[in-house]
Order: sequence, then C-alpha cells, then structure tokens
Amino acid sequence: MRCTFIAETLGIPAANNTRKVPILADAQLVHARRIGKFTYCKHNDADWRKPGRAFAALYRPLPPLYHPCQSLSAQSPDQRAIDLSTPQRNHMDELALAADADRRAHAYLAGIGKRRVFPDAAALAQLAAFDETLPRHGHAPADVLRLLDESGSPATVASNDPRYYGFVIGAVLPAAAAAERLMGAWDQCASTFDNSPAAAVIEKIAARWVLDVLDLPREAAVGFGTSATACTLVCIAAARRALLERKGWDVDNDGLDGAPPVRVVISDMAHITVKKALRVLGFGMKRVITAPVDEHGRIDPAQLPPLDDMTIFCVQAGEVNTGEFDPFAALIPRAKAAGAWVHVDGAFGLWARASSKRALTESIDGADSWTTDGHKWLNTPYDGAMAICRDARAMSAAMNSDAVYLSGAHDAQKNLTLEFSRRPRGIPIWAALRSLGRSGVQEMVDRHCAQASRIADGLRAAGFEVINRVVLNQVLVRAPTDAQTVAVREAAQASGETWFGGTLWQGRPAFRISVSSWRTQDEHVDRLVGLLARLLAQQRV
Repeated sequence: MRCTFIAETLGIPAANNTRKVPILADAQLVHARRIGKFTYCKHNDADWRKPGRAFAALYRPLPPLYHPCQSLSAQSPDQRAIDLSTPQRNHMDELALAADADRRAHAYLAGIGKRRVFPDAAALAQLAAFDETLPRHGHAPADVLRLLDESGSPATVASNDPRYYGFVIGAVLPAAAAAERLMGAWDQCASTFDNSPAAAVIEKIAARWVLDVLDLPREAAVGFGTSATACTLVCIAAARRALLERKGWDVDNDGLDGAPPVRVVISDMAHITVKKALRVLGFGMKRVITAPVDEHGRIDPAQLPPLDDMTIFCVQAGEVNTGEFDPFAALIPRAKAAGAWVHVDGAFGLWARASSKRALTESIDGADSWTTDGHKWLNTPYDGAMAICRDARAMSAAMNSDAVYLSGAHDAQKNLTLEFSRRPRGIPIWAALRSLGRSGVQEMVDRHCAQASRIADGLRAAGFEVINRVVLNQVLVRAPTDAQTVAVREAAQASGETWFGGTLWQGRPAFRISVSSWRTQDEHVDRLVGLLARLLAQQRV
C-alpha cells in the first residue's frame, strides 16, 4: 500500500506537521504525516520517509509506538493529535487526557505542602514559555496540558495550602473540588431547567440551604454569581428598581434620565467592591454619601446621615482589615423605619451567622438584601458568590432575561444573576454544605476565629502591636516601627513559608493575617507566629 494513498484516504490536511495517525496495513503499523505539501510515512520503527526521496533528517521520529494489535485507547495521549474526522478516536483521546489531567492535579495537591507559598523568580521565569505567537496549526491536547502543568503549576500561589493567610481566600473543600471536576465533564449551561435539569434542581436546593444555614428570610431569592462584586451589583440594581417603582417610575422602559433621584449611603470603610458596583450602575462617587465610623471601623449611629424612602443604605458584615461588624441593631431598624433599602455587604463576615459569633449579626435579617462569597469562608472553588434578596420579584425583575422563545421563571438563575449563559456555580456550594452540614460550617468558622485569637496572642508576646480587637478571623498587625512592619512583611513573603498581605490603617503601614482555610490547624498558626517572631528579632539586631 502506497503511503501517499494512505495519507489521502485518512484525509490528512496539508501543512499540518503535528498529525500522527496510526493505521493497520498488511499487518504492519503504518504512520503518515503531512509536512508542507509532502506526506511522510513510516512502518513500525523505521525512519520517516517521503516516497521517492531520501529521508529528511530534520524531521524527528515519533515516540516509541505500541504493538499494532493494541487499541488506540491504550496509547498515551502524547502519541496522538486531534483529528476531527475521527470522533470515536477523539473520544478515547479525551478520556485519556482527562486521566492525565487528574494525575497532574493529584500530583499538585500531593506536593503542595512542599512548595513555596509564593513562587520564586525561577518559577516566574518559566511563564515565558507561554509567550508565543498564536500557532498556525494546533498542538496535541496532551502537549497543551503538559505546558500548562510544567510551566504554569510552579508559578501558582499555594492558596490551597494551610500556610496561606492572604485576602480571606479559603482553600477548596474536597467535596467542592470533586464537584467542580465532575461539572467540567458535564459542561452544562445552567441558565434554565431546559438547559440542565440537574443544575436547576441542585441550585434550588443549594439556595434553600444557604438561607437555612445563614438564617435569612426563607422567601428570599438567591442568585449564584461570580463574586461579591457582581452580586452586590445585582442587589443594588434590584434596590434602585424597587425604590423607583414605588414612586411610579418604570426604569425598565423609561431609563434613568429624568427619574427621581436615588440616594446612596455607605460606610466610610466600605469595601472597594461596593464602590465598584455603584460606579458601574452609574452612581457617581461624588454623589455617594459616606457615614463616619468609630475607631474600630464601624458606622457610628450617632453620626448617621439622614435616610429616607429613596435611599439605598449599605452596611458591612466583616470589615476587611479588622473583621468588625457595623452595629446592625442600632442601624437597620432605623433605616427601615425611614423607608430605606438596606443592603449588607457580607463577603466573608456573613458566615459568622452560622457560628458561635452569631451575636455579631444581630438584626441583620431585617435587611432587604445581602451578598456573600462561597469562595472565601465556605471554601468553595473560584469563582462563586451569592446575591440574596428578600423580595424575589424585585430581584428577578431587575435581572430578567426572558425571551419569547423561553419559558420564564422568576427563580431561574438567568433571572437572578448578570449572566444568561452561566456555569452552575451553586453546585460546589451545595457540595460544600452537604459535606460539612450545619455543624461542620460552625466548627470551621469557630476554629478559624479561635486561631486568629491564638495568632494575636502569640504576636503580642513576640513584641508586635495587634491593632484590632480580633472579633472574627482577621488579625491586623504592626511592628514597633513602620520600617520594621514593612521589612517583616516583605521577609515573610520572600521566605516562601507563608504569605499575607500588607495594608494601610489610619495612614500607617500594617499587615493583615486572614485565617480562612479548612486545612489550617493550630500547628500551622504556631509556625507562623514563630516565623514572624524570628523575623522581628532580626530587625531589632
């Protein structure tokens, strides 16, 4: 059988130098590869040859091949490139590739405790391998995965490790991580029941469980969005629409030009994500009113600006530096009496309501809307957050994306989030809650709060100043001098043994330690305290 005929029969495209196609011919394993306008062939372990010409040495041979009687699925993925004309073979390749990805993920997790928490210069230099022009012809999927792992994995931050204390980024619970992998195989567009019955049903159950564990109004709607930023935007949009509707203004059809003015009052310590959501919605920051705060970063009720029935009032559950909560019992009833819409930014702090720290959230259930993240304290994969709105109709009306060809439902996720086409972000949240149960959530939150206090006590004994009262899982720290504060933080980050972020508090440098990983045990926080004590001692020499 002529090799050129074999190549033409297989439909190997011209100018494809990655195609490697094993076939059987006369009981011999024959491979054909098209390079430029010529077809190169080989039998068994022979060299690549072009019919009628000598072997061109510049083309390297393929890796060692399996016996002709072996099935294609028994071959490793790196021996085959995708050929869209052979779907059955590609399916077998896909399964082998998935197994390879699982193997690499397993190796990454198994070795995460031995790697640096933040990559060093050598690991960062490997990222140059990705800086290439768009290839004219595709690479084998196994080669793509290999590059991603070998050059990408070393340059990741080990935020899934118990030594990481930055930004309230939780690790991923095993059940949630496993659910995420299965979701990748499902590849569901979770906008409607028609697109994915499984996603629609599971996300409804997840929504019910979220309201249960956080003890929020059971009639509330829950949208599973990308982040607290996006979910805050959803809630503020619902709030504005509802307030304008009360005044008889149809914002859906008449827009905002000429609409009655809506006032916004936020804390002077409001998180940047709240401000970003307001800017995107067109609330100019010069028009947003800030409420003064006390020495702990909480809104001072005595200095609360006037509120009325055209006001959106944003309060905070968990200030990012101190972990403090606004005094909801003194604020929310007062705001509701004035007719204001109250929104709670609870990106991580809302989970205190499921713990022994519940008293910090007194009266929070009297608000109109809430946002919280799953990927912070619930330890679900990035990304996943929740927009929660007491008035389900207000939320679904603001986010409605029903079309004439779709059956509408106010609780369909496409009507509760910014996205129409979306991944089922509620499924990892369901998996986390099912694996933990109510008691597991409480234990995790309580443990992290206790560990934060343990860190604070250890650092005080080592000569640091702990600035905040440590009411939750945040520890705000300074060394005796500003220069020492910066030097200790930089040395700790450079050590590879831990990572936490720097911040400014009342105009001076500080650093913030956030305890939020399910993996973190007392031995890890003791090791952190020991490291920082040594670094401070070195600065004092």
